[in-house]
Amino acid sequence: MTGTQHHDVVIVGAGFAGMYMLHRARQLSLRAVVLEAGTGVGGTWYWNRYPGARCDVESMEYSYSFDPDLEQEWSWSERYAAQPEILRYANHVADRYDLRRDIRFDTRVASAHFDEAAHGWTVTTERGDEHRAAFVVMATGCLSSTNTPSFPGMDTYTGATYHTGRWPHEGVDFGGRRVGIIGTGSSAVQAIPVIAEQAAHLTVFQRTAQYSLPARNRPLGAEQDEIKADYRTLREQNITLTSGGFGSRYPAGTTSLWASPEQERLARFERHWEVGGVYFLRAYTDLFLDKQANDVAAEFVRAKIREIVQDPAVADLLSPATTIGCKRICIDSGYFETFNRPDVRLVDVSEHPVSLSPGGVTVNGTEHELDAVIFATGFDAMTGTLLRIDIRGRDGLPLGEAWAAGPRTYLGLQVPGFPNLFTVTGPGSPSVLSNMIMSIEHHVDWITTCIEHLRSHGVATIEADDDAADAWVLHVNAVADQTLYPTCNSWYLGANIPGKPRVFMPLPGLPPYIEKCRQVVEHGYEGFVLTPA
Repeated sequence: MTGTQHHDVVIVGAGFAGMYMLHRARQLSLRAVVLEAGTGVGGTWYWNRYPGARCDVESMEYSYSFDPDLEQEWSWSERYAAQPEILRYANHVADRYDLRRDIRFDTRVASAHFDEAAHGWTVTTERGDEHRAAFVVMATGCLSSTNTPSFPGMDTYTGATYHTGRWPHEGVDFGGRRVGIIGTGSSAVQAIPVIAEQAAHLTVFQRTAQYSLPARNRPLGAEQDEIKADYRTLREQNITLTSGGFGSRYPAGTTSLWASPEQERLARFERHWEVGGVYFLRAYTDLFLDKQANDVAAEFVRAKIREIVQDPAVADLLSPATTIGCKRICIDSGYFETFNRPDVRLVDVSEHPVSLSPGGVTVNGTEHELDAVIFATGFDAMTGTLLRIDIRGRDGLPLGEAWAAGPRTYLGLQVPGFPNLFTVTGPGSPSVLSNMIMSIEHHVDWITTCIEHLRSHGVATIEADDDAADAWVLHVNAVADQTLYPTCNSWYLGANIPGKPRVFMPLPGLPPYIEKCRQVVEHGYEGFVLTPA
């Protein structure tokens, strides 16, 4: 049934950002509604149900910090929580704060248009329902629009196909089946060891080898009680870390790699390798800044791959030649070991394109007969979901036109020409280079404080200033250019999407960003244009 509903705030997305935004809006007595395309909460953890799906930030840190009681009552089972457990946590939060009564599930947003006369927005769903509000908060996530390349012959393949980012909720039984997986990014690195255990045979099609570090996952026992005994200290220490807001319990290097003799370097790398997770890249301060130092770390990992993988030719194919860390680093449980199995085959597609045929996947004239094909081809990251919605600002300006040369925001929070529209962890903020939940909480708190200020001071609209946004985009890219991040064709740059403008989208460095946001507020929302009611 179509109709028009009126709110103070419309929130798009019921992942961790949308749920927290709804909770904070209620605390301000704002009439808020969440519009969610799925049938449940959880965002990326609702959609990504592929075998082996797991967070790469430790569960004690990849969790809300806003309520000490919530921190104490919820217990995690593992160091790195798997998707089902994270989804249970999201549902627990939704139930604990009675969020579902203001969430409209199975509701996909088609458009959001700014009404200049009303100083507000009209958000229309695919069913034709209208929701009008002064403010719109896009809590759509950074990795929520799947990327499925258009391989030749896709419409001819007669077997089953799946995408890791849109996995069937009922699960998939690969027992006795010949399975192919295209892609070796983070999702594939997690899925491949699990699917190899299930399938009769697994063929992995790799275009670009990826660095992956051992997770060293383990059950959480007494260490969880120790963290809970002083949770505040952990949170406060994490937020000071330039490396992204997590992992303060693990020692990081304080010197350049070149300050250590070779044997000391190897010993330190070995210690960090055994700790597990992304902490290997914190062994020295210059691994993201100095290409030669990075090369030393990269060669250590390549040597580990050669130790693990028994076939030297396969080990060479699995050994990346690029900078380590310029693409999102993977962490795994038995990924490289999987290629020692006799029922797993690695096929290099770096020089020969993939095509599908009725019976399987063809590479360089060789057909690999498959009963199922999995696309582990990632996402149209950071901007994909926003650009798939018909968002129009002042004078009907489409967001796609405003971002024709790449995303342009101020602080990753607002876009010039789109008043009262906020983006949570948008391009131009630390987002995917940080602990996402920490960045989500920071953004949502900033947005709700802003809305409270506008309402109490009789301000109708807030809008990012053109010059401030231009300066911010230059700043983000200048910071990135001081690092090795832009040296790879990564999804940080949009390089995985044909035709997408190459702009470095996340901002390295969480603490300076948080301080900048604080200063902007302290200086009367400097860089924003406020229009009185």
